[in-house]
Amino acid sequence: MKTEINFAGIQMKNPVTVASGTFGYGREMAEYIDLSKLGAIITKGTFLKPRAGNKSPRVCETASGMMNAIGLENPGIEHFAEEDLPWLKQFGTPIILNVGASSLDEYVEVCRFANKLDIDAVELNLSCPNVHAGCMAFGVSYEGVKEATSAVRKVLDKPLIVKLTPNVTDITLPAKGAEDAGADAVSAINTVLAMKIDVKKRKPILANNTGGLSGPAIKPIGVRMVYQIAQKIKIPVMGLGGIVTGEDAVEYMLAGAKCVSIGCGNFIDPATSLNVIEQIEEYMKENKVEDINEIVGGVTMN
Repeated sequence: MKTEINFAGIQMKNPVTVASGTFGYGREMAEYIDLSKLGAIITKGTFLKPRAGNKSPRVCETASGMMNAIGLENPGIEHFAEEDLPWLKQFGTPIILNVGASSLDEYVEVCRFANKLDIDAVELNLSCPNVHAGCMAFGVSYEGVKEATSAVRKVLDKPLIVKLTPNVTDITLPAKGAEDAGADAVSAINTVLAMKIDVKKRKPILANNTGGLSGPAIKPIGVRMVYQIAQKIKIPVMGLGGIVTGEDAVEYMLAGAKCVSIGCGNFIDPATSLNVIEQIEEYMKENKVEDINEIVGGVTMN
């Protein structure tokens, strides 16, 4: 029974990784799970310089999910290179550095730095607001994604994964922009823009007013978008959004995802990712699947 996959040139022992922003740089989670068992580790979003993030409250629960407006707090890429990367290397698990920026120049500079590091790939978070374009996220249009991806591709020799926002009318257009600009893969979906109001105070619960919705509530949206993307582009897709069981993961893979990422599930149970790996293997045994790659895109539409 084969669970190994090759995702955009990254050799993974299984198709399960962990989503940016839900796993930190792995130190806290290593107290609960063996990081060497993961297919890959995706770090929290990392900028060129340290970033403080938003005011509290920054997280709240919702029905079948959670909302966050952390504001991409992080210690900067130099800290990652000096403190976190050497520690992560001990596990022998592929490392994917998620990077963010507030301008095109910053994306280029942080990826130029990342290109020198002993990492396996970069995941480009294009949900960041562009301060030079009215704070509209880079990832909401074909042109924006293509421009940012093209600029980064010129300085990055490592595999490049572009993370797509679901807050668009047609998710296939940004996906095509990433492919046309030379990305090796895309990941979808990021969180869904949402709001929760305290009816007694008559004010939004999050200090930022709005936040990103994640968890099981968004899984059907993610599955639909992954299916649509997989029909339009030839580069591989990483599926994420609400995965907490092996069946959830298989659903994404049948829709067209080559691998999957666990996000909100890490907060529910730190062992979710390892449980999903075991449950995928159980699914393969029960359904006589010899190679996990066989099920990718295997859905039969009505």
